[in-house]
Amino acid sequence: MQMSNSITHIAIIPDGNRRWAQENNLSVMKGYTEGYKRVKELLTAIRKHDIRYATFWFFSTENWLRSDSEVDELLSLLILALTELQKEVQKEKIRFVHLGRKDRLGEKINSRIDVLEIETKEYTDFCLCVAIDYGGEDEIVRAEQKLAKSNDSTKSILNFLDTTLVAVPNPDFIIRTSGEQRTSGFMPLQSVYSEWLFTETLFPDFGVQQLESAIEDYKKRIRRHGK
Repeated sequence: MQMSNSITHIAIIPDGNRRWAQENNLSVMKGYTEGYKRVKELLTAIRKHDIRYATFWFFSTENWLRSDSEVDELLSLLILALTELQKEVQKEKIRFVHLGRKDRLGEKINSRIDVLEIETKEYTDFCLCVAIDYGGEDEIVRAEQKLAKSNDSTKSILNFLDTTLVAVPNPDFIIRTSGEQRTSGFMPLQSVYSEWLFTETLFPDFGVQQLESAIEDYKKRIRRHGK
């Protein structure tokens, strides 16, 4: 029985930026910068497929464990990306959504996130979700805390997930680059029926051609959703 294999929400775990830099004898920051360029290219390609939601996992809750210098570089790149995004999302009428925690990100990042979310909240054609200081276990803990505070017996933890609170549907298709074949806690409750693709390609080398091949692979799959 063939079930629908259209994509409403695609999510990408852009892994392998550091390894790409090492293999090319470049700085770690250069790897992240090239990865950021790839994100911009992929967003344009994703929108051409009439996919309405795209999520990129930029910074995990575990990334804080990296060296102070690398964390500082990542956050600096994030500030640059968020600043550049402001013009782009307004021009293309893209809704911007942040997934994850905000209490550890600092004023510069949070102020940019707030502006992006407020200025684009009415856009409905396409939504860009950026997971920043996001971790699946952390999301569940935070959702449990919100459920307890709500004191509403009609609701469950699913009502308080980061995606649910901003009306973002569960991902249909999740791609992880760099050859790591694990989910690393990405959207553990939202991804129960997601299709996964693990590719050996390091993210800075994952371009539009690789995305197109991944989407074609997805379209050939039979999705039964347990039926």
